Formats: sequence, structure tokens, C-alpha cells
Amino acid sequence: MKSTRLIFLFLLAAVACEDKGSDSKNQDQIKNAVTSGTWRITYYYDTDKEETANYNGYNFTFGTTALTASNNTNTYTGTWSISDSNSNDDSMDDLHFNIAFTAPPAFEELTDDWDILESTATKIRLVDVSGGNGGTDYLTFEKN
Repeated sequence: MKSTRLIFLFLLAAVACEDKGSDSKNQDQIKNAVTSGTWRITYYYDTDKEETANYNGYNFTFGTTALTASNNTNTYTGTWSISDSNSNDDSMDDLHFNIAFTAPPAFEELTDDWDILESTATKIRLVDVSGGNGGTDYLTFEKN
């Protein structure tokens, strides 16, 4: 019985380590995808209405930590990162796509720690449930 428990604990530890490695690999895959080329917002839904048009014509470039949005007239700079959340309302394995802009107001709306719904080499779908009013926001980037 004792050896069975030890084997079970060993297997449980091995699975936990394997899962953590998978998250790290996923983070690297997402970082490699977004830092390649330029992206555009193809969908933005803010709690109760679609606001995609606020970002028409903007191309987004993800650097190591800088995020730049530019069109033919304006350029706005923010930051971005991917983190592994361990807050009370998330599991340790949740990856967050963090965006921060300080201006203008339309880009400030993108500032959040988004949950990743889908990530491919050409599309990133994000969601955020607001803690204040319980509204749900959706954001999709697609590669140009």
C-alpha cells in the first residue's frame, strides 16, 4: 500500500511538472507569433456594443515589451506581456495577455489582463470579464 501511494505521488508530481512546461512552451509560441509581422484588430466588443471601428486602419507591432499602434497619421505606444496568473480567481495555469496604453481613450480601453481564448500563428482571440460591473469584453487580433 505504501509503495502504491509513493508511485501515485510520483506520477502526480510528474504530471504537474509536465503541465508547467507546456504552459511555458505555449507562452513562447504566442510571443514568437505576435512579435512576427504586424497585426490588426478585427473585433472589439466592449461590454454592450461592438467598437471595432475605433481601431480601423491601425497596425499593431509587438516588440519585446513595447506595443505600437500606427496608421498614416497617428502612432501610439504602450506595453504588452504574457503572464501566468495566480490570483484568487484564476488557476496557476491561466495565461494572461496583458496590454497597457495610456492614451488616447479608445486605446486605453484595450488596457487589461486578457484571458487567451485562442492563439494561432495568425489570430489571437482574447476575453476579459470585468470585476466591477461583470461586463464581458472581447478582442481579436489578426496578422496582416
